[in-house]
Amino acid sequence: MSGGFGSQSVKTQNSVHPLSKPTPVADINSIQQSLVEHFGGIKDPRVERTKKHQLMDILVIAILAIIAGAQGWEDIENYGISKQKWLEEFLALPNGIPSDDTFRRVFEFIDPEALHQCFVRWVETLVTQMAGEIVAIDGKTIRGSYDRSQGKSALHTLSAWASTQRLVLAQIKVEDSSNEITAIPALLELLDLAGCIVTIDAMGTQTEIARKIIDKKADYVLALKANHPTLYNQVKQWFEQAQAQQFEGIDVSYDKRIEKAHHRTEIREVWSVPVLALGDIYQPRLWAGLQSLVIVVRVRHLWNKTTREVQFYLTSLCSDAQLLGRAIRKHWGIENEAHWTLDVTFAEDASRIRSFHSPRNFALLRRLALNALNREQTYKRSLRQKSKRAAMDNDYMIRVLTSCFLDHTLNLDHTLNSSDSFCQA
Repeated sequence: MSGGFGSQSVKTQNSVHPLSKPTPVADINSIQQSLVEHFGGIKDPRVERTKKHQLMDILVIAILAIIAGAQGWEDIENYGISKQKWLEEFLALPNGIPSDDTFRRVFEFIDPEALHQCFVRWVETLVTQMAGEIVAIDGKTIRGSYDRSQGKSALHTLSAWASTQRLVLAQIKVEDSSNEITAIPALLELLDLAGCIVTIDAMGTQTEIARKIIDKKADYVLALKANHPTLYNQVKQWFEQAQAQQFEGIDVSYDKRIEKAHHRTEIREVWSVPVLALGDIYQPRLWAGLQSLVIVVRVRHLWNKTTREVQFYLTSLCSDAQLLGRAIRKHWGIENEAHWTLDVTFAEDASRIRSFHSPRNFALLRRLALNALNREQTYKRSLRQKSKRAAMDNDYMIRVLTSCFLDHTLNLDHTLNSSDSFCQA
């Protein structure tokens, strides 16, 4: 890559929300160096005689286009054509903008594991203090990625989400012959979770997964449902009896929250007790580090009905209803702020990209774009509006890139000491 962004300076008064504090903008050398450091090691899958376009050009255009809202190969090509004059300032582009078929073929055969390793190393530079972070783990199916004619099922992935920092930390594919139970330990192995609180839905409530989290020096909050019938029924009956007696004589921690939004009122009540309060529960020693049991009662008042939901949890944390209620509430961030956004803003569920490795690679680039747009904080709008502005305003695209690829000496708020690394390369 040659040239630079520098010829187009950022006009702060136009690019920054008037109520936002301006942040420094990296020069092209910092962005170039970061892009090459993080993605330059990917092996080009093409044979030498077919290389009319440089791999880094293809990768950079794809990243920029997806940040700008591209949903497929033609969108990426159109972004490149529309921005060609600007792109020529910092990309080589020896034969102009690659065609949509070129983008498709390259991402069909780029090694998804290699791309994921690059993604993980990049995210590592974004995270700050991970101790105390609530890391939600959940799966997502990209429904449009199936291919009935080839007998290929839809791609199902498992992601780790840092709830406070609003970042996808890592993602792995759930193999067709497997399920999330076997994939979760592999995902946990990628992360340095020391000091974190890991939350998982009932599918991941397994004794070996609990042990793995404790071995990683983290704590867990695991949903308990009927897939463990003996323990579930015992905990359910005990809490019902304790509630009927208003927890008389029991060391209980209690927290209550009321939230009003979108014409809905939700009341959440949390009770937590030490595991010893239940006496002789079913096989407690199988659950490494188990300290407390939790019941959450959610009552939602809608305009036309009222619903009530009761949920139980196992946790290695001490009995603190306020902390546990916050962790349980934060778990749904992976659904509301990651999966829902990927479907609504990036149209992931509707995507028909399905050949070879392209579904996995494109899905990872969507998560890269999600992280990048979440990191940019000067423009106080929705991610959809941020994406549209990045598509129309080159200066704002530079600001988005600065927020996630800058030299950290430019922004002390996001300085990451090498000792704070959360992910093992």
